[in-house]
Amino acid sequence: MTHTTVTTQPIAGQKPGTSGLRKRTKVFMEPHFLENYVQAIFDGTGGVAGKTLVVGGDGRYFNDRAIQVILRMAAAGGAARCIVGQGGILSTPAASHLIRKRGASGGLILSASHNPGGPDADFGLKYNGANGGPASETITAEIFARTQDIAEYHILEATDADLGTLGESHLGDMVVEIVDPVTDYAALMEDLFDFDAIAALFAGGFTMKFDAMHAVTGPYATAILEGRLGAAKGTVMNGVPSEDFGGGHPDPNPIWAKDLMEVMYADDAPDFGAASDGDGDRNMIVGRGAYVTPSDSLALLASKAHLAPGYAKGLAGVARSMPTSGAVDRVAAAKGIGCYETPTGWKFFGTLLDAGKVTLCGEESAGTGSDHVREKDGLWAVLLWLNILAETKMSVADLMEEMWRDYGRCYYTRHDYEDVEADKANAMFDALRDKLAGLAGTDVAGQTVEWADEFSYDDPVDGSHAAAQGLRIGFVGGGRAVFRLSGTGTVGATIRLYLEQLETDASRFDLDPAEVLKPINDAALALSDLVAMTGRTAPDVIT
Repeated sequence: MTHTTVTTQPIAGQKPGTSGLRKRTKVFMEPHFLENYVQAIFDGTGGVAGKTLVVGGDGRYFNDRAIQVILRMAAAGGAARCIVGQGGILSTPAASHLIRKRGASGGLILSASHNPGGPDADFGLKYNGANGGPASETITAEIFARTQDIAEYHILEATDADLGTLGESHLGDMVVEIVDPVTDYAALMEDLFDFDAIAALFAGGFTMKFDAMHAVTGPYATAILEGRLGAAKGTVMNGVPSEDFGGGHPDPNPIWAKDLMEVMYADDAPDFGAASDGDGDRNMIVGRGAYVTPSDSLALLASKAHLAPGYAKGLAGVARSMPTSGAVDRVAAAKGIGCYETPTGWKFFGTLLDAGKVTLCGEESAGTGSDHVREKDGLWAVLLWLNILAETKMSVADLMEEMWRDYGRCYYTRHDYEDVEADKANAMFDALRDKLAGLAGTDVAGQTVEWADEFSYDDPVDGSHAAAQGLRIGFVGGGRAVFRLSGTGTVGATIRLYLEQLETDASRFDLDPAEVLKPINDAALALSDLVAMTGRTAPDVIT
């Protein structure tokens, strides 16, 4: 084995987004691209000498080859140990738990989350810190700075590590420890939830479908739902991870999880349905003929979490990303607990969780989690729903109706305009930003603007400031529109338009969300001039 120092130079385009660096797979496979970024992570976090790292990913194309590079670079950097999921597999929440349980210095998670996989699709890599959560803004800035002046990287010339066999081996002086990816995570879930009650629910005839979308949660869901909880064989759909997610798009929403939606809206639908994404940190919840928006799911979990053993003492507080609907705010106010509004990106929840200010967090983009890890956690959310269903003996639809009666209904949707030319998207945002200060009191498309601003955030724990986090417009009567440029795409720009309307009249809780939100959408499009400035006449995806 030979320690080699390779001369290199900065490569453009290595600035991390809201959750690490995501690019086309072929870009990551270009000479020096992956190596430069890994070295920048190591250098930007103070080096890896003597450290223990967790490494794993969602199994997408290039996952195994990239792990071999990371291991050889970690060995060259003097790392003491790398803990790797068997076969290179680790869901993002399982990696977060493993970092925390083993006292690792951090971890490298290989995933582009809900983006498609394959040689012509997407790949990603992010660094999580010792608390198990995504790197802070300060750390990602250090990593990006290093990508801009890097001159060399270090790698061990060696044969591939055996990722398939449990146990320990060596790369130079570094220990490579291969662990079962499911065991520790499943044990944590059993600590948090009443597995006996959930098992009794299934034994009593309760039926379910879980769509793993050919992604990383397949082995976890199969082991826990079918193995430990006794759900019927076949409960888990698309449960074998594949490098291209079965040719699909592993994003758990009604558009991409169409197979599950068809099952759940059929005449013989099971009682409960759920799905998770590429790396296992997102979830979709649907009852028999009853889709639950992520914002409403967060609110329901906040209202009923105390029914699960891990949350029996109640919640310290809750947090949501700014574009997420205000439904959970109303639950928090009724319960007398704190509620925090943060920018999009799970890293912003980390300080609140570490400080004990919140127990439960969520994002409208199908991410929900708690203080058990420092990531959103798809299967955890599903198990909490199952625990609530077991305790209440109510259907999903009945639970949602009860919640709306108690707190009101926040009608909500998101419109994604994908792969917009970046210059056009930025021009539209600049023009709308310039209008914000003068919008209050104006009428547009039948709506009256009550307030408008650009969201910024001052962290109440560490005092850090995050600016330019989205353009917000509030309307008289409880309506809201939010515009954001997404940080999770790999091509062009994605404009996200979030629409919300509060309704407190119980006779209006069963309306078509599209009709309720049409006036807000019309006003938002008129104010932003989106169609004229981008050429897009309709969103690519509505969720």
